[in-house]
Amino acid sequence: MRGARTAVIGLGNMGAGIVRSFARARVPLLVWDIDSSRAAELAGLRGVAVAEPAEMAGSCDLVIFVVPSAKEVAQHLRGKAGILANGRRGTVICDFTTSDPASSRKLAALAARKGMAYLDAGMSGGAAGAETGNLILMVGGERRAFERIRGRLGPITRRVFHLGPSGTGHTLKLIHNLVTHAAFLATCEGCRMAEKAGIRLEDVIGVFNVSNARTYASEVRFPRHILSRKWDARSRVFNLLKDLSMAVRLGNRLGADASCARLTRDFLERAAALGMLENDYSLLYRDFDRIVRSRSRRGIRL
Repeated sequence: MRGARTAVIGLGNMGAGIVRSFARARVPLLVWDIDSSRAAELAGLRGVAVAEPAEMAGSCDLVIFVVPSAKEVAQHLRGKAGILANGRRGTVICDFTTSDPASSRKLAALAARKGMAYLDAGMSGGAAGAETGNLILMVGGERRAFERIRGRLGPITRRVFHLGPSGTGHTLKLIHNLVTHAAFLATCEGCRMAEKAGIRLEDVIGVFNVSNARTYASEVRFPRHILSRKWDARSRVFNLLKDLSMAVRLGNRLGADASCARLTRDFLERAAALGMLENDYSLLYRDFDRIVRSRSRRGIRL
């Protein structure tokens, strides 16, 4: 698309990494964050300029949201200074949040009334994947809109999947996070059990990683963030609890069994009740026994 321009709204761990990956590929960008210092840090990159959302809307045909939830997306879409009031017909809005698919479908309908397309695009790969351009995207929404912008996501992605109509991207993202975080806590439980039996954690992970017990948690999270004692997985306990709470609600709506989701959510609620909401989630392993002992405490629900 000649003259096409891309915008990124939300410049936290994920958004900043996405901007840097685009900048390395020399993609012209407009960026914005509610925290102006984050935008200022990135403005020095080649081709990156700071602009308010209303200005972005008038000059960009691809707007990517990397904000906490659908609530923040809706705030930037609506109103006189919003994307929908100031944008161009044919603009594609990509929502990279982890959100309830019911909210995603409402935002898609809102955008469609203005002649714009909204794609719900769940991410996998974390902050490291954003920094290196190796994200996996799970996309729901209008196929034609997806095909228009698919090639432009190349600098930030390793694989992109179009899953179906609006809401399917965020649906699979919630299921993906359910499986990922349940597996992480199962690995934590098994490792703690092995340590109590006198087996070194390094040996447990070494065995897991060459056997059928291997997971992303054992292959990446434990070596990089737990065995290293760095405790820097770059995501908060809050994020895990938010996602698992939505996954439980999704299961309830679908009439699907969500037993593992509930067990994982309940553990995270106990961690939250101990004041760990803002902690890096790798610390769930360090404090695993303390969280388990707090079983009788009332958790915090989001």
